[in-house]
Amino acid sequence: MPYAKKGRRFPTDEDPMATPARPTRRMLRTEVVEVERLTPHMYRVVVTGDDLADFAVGDCTDHYVKVTFPGPGATYRAPFDVEQVKAEHPKAQWPRTRSYTVRAWDPATRRLTLDFVYHGDLGVGGPWVAQAQPGDVLQLVGPGGDYAPRPDADWHLLIGDECVVPSIAVALERIPAGRRAIAVIEIEGAAEELPLPTAADARIVWVHRSASADDDRLLRAVEALEFPAGNVHAFLHGEATSVRTIRRHLLAERGIPRDALSVSGYWKRSRDDEGWRAEKAAWKAAVESDVA
Repeated sequence: MPYAKKGRRFPTDEDPMATPARPTRRMLRTEVVEVERLTPHMYRVVVTGDDLADFAVGDCTDHYVKVTFPGPGATYRAPFDVEQVKAEHPKAQWPRTRSYTVRAWDPATRRLTLDFVYHGDLGVGGPWVAQAQPGDVLQLVGPGGDYAPRPDADWHLLIGDECVVPSIAVALERIPAGRRAIAVIEIEGAAEELPLPTAADARIVWVHRSASADDDRLLRAVEALEFPAGNVHAFLHGEATSVRTIRRHLLAERGIPRDALSVSGYWKRSRDDEGWRAEKAAWKAAVESDVA
């Protein structure tokens, strides 16, 4: 899912010919030490390892890592060398990369906590986490990150779905004591609600998803909010179509300045991660043109 800039505005496309290539980041080998099922659709995994000695978590509350899994039907297991796998195996078995938010990081013990949304046998991350156990190897790169709640904001608005719960949880932990905050989160149902500890004066609105693919309950929940007075810093991440619609509402109807709004489409309904990555640049351009 999204490098470390606080309160960035929505990104615009850049000329790829003018953009320097990113340096290759070293793959970090970690070992699973804990696995916990938090809800029917959420697992928590704690990993550690010497490769995390220089893991550079900063101020961002949406820090994330990119985890590399064996491809579907792969005949190899972690640890593996990506380039060697590509040279020796058919493309269908090549490794797949997925992004996960850093839920917690303890540099003293080198323990990294990641939360996984589980969709049954679909995808690569879900099937892996359902079978994960201590001793398993998890390969990743990172962290990256974009957003942190501005300490000078009068109040904070956090919007997302279950994939965004870890980022929202970290943000709520960071918002100053007594500061107003509203979090609106779309999930499958009441069984997916999680405790979200915070010292902020926070209101948590859980939106239970409809079976309809065209459900707009998250948008309607945001439209129904009575905004507190003062300057807001808003965080809107999640399913791409929903994010685009809610962004229009926040900019055009609520008058939130663009530089007070962090936006990202983590995923898109009816697309796998590879398909969404191929479309994301065009989506960003279209979203940026929505409210000129």
